Amino acid sequence: MSKQQDFTSGSIFKQLLFFSTPIMFTNLLQVSYQFIDSLWIGNLVGASALGAVAVSSTVIFTILSFIIGINNATLTILSQQKGKGNEEGLKRYLNAFVVVLTVMGMILGTIGFVFAEWILSLLGTPEGMLADAKIYLQINSLGVLFLLGYNFIGTVLRALGDSRTPLHFVMIAVLLNTVLDPFFISVLDLDVSGAALATVSAQGMALLYGLFLVLKKKLVPFTIPSLPKKKEVLLILNLGIPSGLQMSVISAGVAAIMSVVTSFGGAVVAGFSAAQRLDSVLMLPAQALGTAVNSMAGQNIGVNKWGRVNQIAKYGFIYNMSFMLLIALILVLFADFGIQLFIQDEAAVRFGAEYLKIVAFFYPFLGINFILNGVVRASGAMYQVLVLNIISFWVLRYPLTYLFSSWMGDQGIAYGMGISFVISSVFAFLYFWFGGWRRKELFRE
Repeated sequence: MSKQQDFTSGSIFKQLLFFSTPIMFTNLLQVSYQFIDSLWIGNLVGASALGAVAVSSTVIFTILSFIIGINNATLTILSQQKGKGNEEGLKRYLNAFVVVLTVMGMILGTIGFVFAEWILSLLGTPEGMLADAKIYLQINSLGVLFLLGYNFIGTVLRALGDSRTPLHFVMIAVLLNTVLDPFFISVLDLDVSGAALATVSAQGMALLYGLFLVLKKKLVPFTIPSLPKKKEVLLILNLGIPSGLQMSVISAGVAAIMSVVTSFGGAVVAGFSAAQRLDSVLMLPAQALGTAVNSMAGQNIGVNKWGRVNQIAKYGFIYNMSFMLLIALILVLFADFGIQLFIQDEAAVRFGAEYLKIVAFFYPFLGINFILNGVVRASGAMYQVLVLNIISFWVLRYPLTYLFSSWMGDQGIAYGMGISFVISSVFAFLYFWFGGWRRKELFRE
């Protein structure tokens, strides 16, 4: 049975809590793909292989980011259509998204496969890690449409107010990945390539199961794909291109930071890679809340209920600070143990644990960006959020990480990143409060 919700009425406090919680668990399951790979690779293959997977994963996200950004535009367009109660509009824009995303997925998957070694070399991947990183990147590039497909289905469901159903097929994927990882890595002796094959296979099954579920239960008004209308494609591109560029700016910024990390050698790369696996869990509440407020605000913007939009932002801020401070405390207390789940190298463990203890309590400020930008994005103000992300990563995060690491050594990586979170949250608040995003109008009769 569908769990779709109408967010234009009712208790915002309860809606945000119960809508964002399944999203958080879904994101946790998504993170567990790389988490499980890292556990097996770090323990069965070694720290060098773990570092290779981390560098390659950064590139994979960079390649996919443009499509994922356009995928994220579905939250804005479809949630506003849902708020308006426009069933025909939902069908038309769903069809247009399917066509556009499929074409782009095929193009970027090809780019990732063909140019894998060149991209990794450009990032300064250590020579000893290059071969493993290349094969991991190429195999994941072949599975781009699987990853894109089941994430798209989940995004559509959330835009319609259903955050529970995506848990079903994502859980199937994670369970398959958990079983296939040790089989491909250890039994078939495929090492890093085995981990990649396990992940891609699990994602393919998740897509098939997701399609079966939504079509059988008629949860989404999908139709047989057809050539979309020009105005539909133009609106998708008008929102999707800057949204895709937002993701590209973010992922390219992450890749740039990785180039700073690699300059300190293999131990720092391995320790940073393990730390990233753990602090990605810390970010889950903020990411879930950002997605939730995007969908909830979008429905209310569709019917011009701006008072509820402001309340959604307020409760999102409160939830973010509460959850992330608690999780940061837990992570700091168990930092050493967490790093040792992945690697045993003494120097790598020491760096990874120090990094986590420094940066953990800065993440609530990063969460503010997720919340406020999510609300702004719901209006369709994608170019404005793109500018905020450029400031966050390229004016603040990368330069500060580079400068602090130059002054303080490898410990400066954490301080540079943390301080950038604080400053970027100030920019996000200033635009939310004083910017003109509330005047944005997507659908003109």
